[in-house]
Amino acid sequence: MTESEDICQLSAEVTDTVETFCYEFKSERNVSAHTLRAYRSDLLDYARWCAREELDITKVTHRQMRRYLSMLDEAQYQRSTINRKLSALRTFYQWLCVTGRSECDPATVLQGPKQPKSLPHVVQPQDMVKLLSVHAAVDVNGNPRQQTLNDVRDQALLEFLYACGARISEASSLLVSNVDFAAAQVKVFGKGSKERIIPLHDLALSSMRIYLRTARTQLLGNHHCEYFFVSSRGNRMGTDAMRKMFKATVAQAGLDNRLTPHDMRHTFATDLLEGGADLRSVQEMLGHANLSTTQVYTHLSPAHLQEVHAQAHPRA
Repeated sequence: MTESEDICQLSAEVTDTVETFCYEFKSERNVSAHTLRAYRSDLLDYARWCAREELDITKVTHRQMRRYLSMLDEAQYQRSTINRKLSALRTFYQWLCVTGRSECDPATVLQGPKQPKSLPHVVQPQDMVKLLSVHAAVDVNGNPRQQTLNDVRDQALLEFLYACGARISEASSLLVSNVDFAAAQVKVFGKGSKERIIPLHDLALSSMRIYLRTARTQLLGNHHCEYFFVSSRGNRMGTDAMRKMFKATVAQAGLDNRLTPHDMRHTFATDLLEGGADLRSVQEMLGHANLSTTQVYTHLSPAHLQEVHAQAHPRA
């Protein structure tokens, strides 16, 4: 059964309520398309469960909602998935109460399953050298190589990701006008369209400048595109294409195939902290709303912590 056929089993009132929430959620929070799709899917799944249980979605109790969470657990959903669904329900019921569609919020007293804390995965220095040599003008052994137009672009993209810790979505959305070569910095728009300015080092700037002046012009052809990274057809290079390129590069470098573009962001943060950067500055460059989110990277820098301890402790 397709999703559209399944949705038809819900009442028009329920589907309209979910769609209205999604519209207002998008307008007020300016969330990404990915987040909106996930919330919509989670809420429709929950609405279908309520329909099967013959429950009014606006009058569900916390005990009934706990039963729903138990059902997800019994179905062996991952803890992260259950927590995401609960997050969607919390936001949804807050909205129902604020808009007068419901008098109770059953989600506010519920807690999702605890997730095991896992440290972000980083690219080791020797592996980063291999990764950044795949598309470079010089290979890992220092021998010159002939670059294609895509090589020049992909090298600029990889250098950019590692230089400023940008998310892959931020790289795809980067405009030519957002790159300030004179000031050696870039303007990116993160989650919720929050703007931040991040410095760029000379190696990244050089790769990006070469790409902009040579390969990008040829990739565009007769097209016009305001985005910095463009496809071989002269259009905006999407996140899927960037991820595909990254996976192919990892394979060519002979590295762990579990590496993702987001690991470049983790590596950027870890290297800054190990290099002596303060946590608050790293938070600003990553665009984290809370310092606690950035603090996870301190656990990845034992050498830096030992150095700080040795320098600061009176008996060290």
